[in-house]
Amino acid sequence: MLFDTDVLIWFLRGDEKAAALLARERDRAMSLVSLMELVQGARDKREQAVTRAFLARMDFRILPLTETIGHRALHYLEQHSLKNGIKMPDALVGATAVEYKQPLVTANIKHYRVLTGVDIVPFKP
Repeated sequence: MLFDTDVLIWFLRGDEKAAALLARERDRAMSLVSLMELVQGARDKREQAVTRAFLARMDFRILPLTETIGHRALHYLEQHSLKNGIKMPDALVGATAVEYKQPLVTANIKHYRVLTGVDIVPFKP
């Protein structure tokens, strides 16, 4: 299962529902884009280290970007950025979910519902 950045942030903030969901799921994956968002959002090196330790402890697979993911994400942007406001990180995460055939767990359903092929698993914190 591919976890969107928002679910991981909820977990890191202590959300019990996010913790329970992560504990239940054995196959935890995230896009390299989500890892970059977490690193960028850290306030200092300590928070970056806490994030990396959490991901290692939970045995997250970091799914790399590929040329195919880039092309699919570009297609999503061309189709939806003007009309639906899709941003590059969401297009890349959605394309990663499709290319790796992973359901995407997210609380940001509106960001992904217009992206063809994304299997959304709604999360409510």
